[in-house]
Amino acid sequence: MTTMNRQILLASRPTAEPTADNFRLVETPVPELADGQVLVRHHFLSLDPYMRGRMSESKSYAQPQPLNEVMIGGTVGEVVASKNGHFKVGDQVVGMGGWQEYAVVNADQRGVLQKVDTTHIPLSAYLGAVGMPGVTAWYGLVKIINPKAGETIVVSAASGAVGGAVGQLAKARGCRVVGIAGGPQKCAQVVEELGFDACIDYKAHGDAKALSKALKEACPNGIDGYFENVGGMILDAVMSRANAFSRIAMCGMIAGYNGEPIPMAAPQLILVNRMKIEGFIVSEHMDVWPDALKELGMLVASGKFKYRETVAEGLAAAPEAFLGLLKGRNFGKQLVKLV
Repeated sequence: MTTMNRQILLASRPTAEPTADNFRLVETPVPELADGQVLVRHHFLSLDPYMRGRMSESKSYAQPQPLNEVMIGGTVGEVVASKNGHFKVGDQVVGMGGWQEYAVVNADQRGVLQKVDTTHIPLSAYLGAVGMPGVTAWYGLVKIINPKAGETIVVSAASGAVGGAVGQLAKARGCRVVGIAGGPQKCAQVVEELGFDACIDYKAHGDAKALSKALKEACPNGIDGYFENVGGMILDAVMSRANAFSRIAMCGMIAGYNGEPIPMAAPQLILVNRMKIEGFIVSEHMDVWPDALKELGMLVASGKFKYRETVAEGLAAAPEAFLGLLKGRNFGKQLVKLV
């Protein structure tokens, strides 16, 4: 009996905000395996903000997502058939299987599929805390901000998978950590669950001046490091409170994902404060992944690292869950459960 694979394709490119109509759900038979290939049944699909950029044809650090092909995305799952000596049926693996229930993988290609140990770390965590978001947080904090004990670190999108990891890694290094998130409930959870020292609800502040005032109260000694996920008004407010020789890790600019301009109100502060601002793409720094994953894995396995998952059920729910992610409706890592 032929196994059918459900897939979600990119049907059209959004002109502004994406909608569910940009995606199409199809079914296709799973092909027979060739030598060296394995068949993976996906258990979880990762949804991440970078996918919005790939949906457009504008210039970016990566090629656009091709139309009428399976949407890109990280996955974890189980090998259910194998013609490769390195993988056996039952192996649990992480890869970039995309928005689909099954994937045929040429497993001889180095790095396309990695076995993972779920003895102490849940399978889903390899898409979040012990996966790309966790390593993204680690790299931006450790390699760019390079915090010292006693410094003040601010994190935007603090309730997200990356932001939550940044804050906890900074706390482990003896820093004061202040988050910025949307809504009182998220801010309360950032402080109470994730251990931040304070969290500011940007929705309660109408402009950069008001947000800057709130940052002054939460950061009485100024801001030494900032992990940027948003841009716009939030970046302007942080810049106004930044100390001399402060560092900013530019990870995401979600304020401009739909093509909106993101002017900077006072770029002269970069010079006045002798600031270091550096953008990065974590996939370009594979050499640090072992060190990052070692620390993250130990923290998660020991229970010292707290993380949340927002889980949508079934592949058909992926488009709406993705649109919700872009609107900030998730808390922590946004996943789609496929089994």
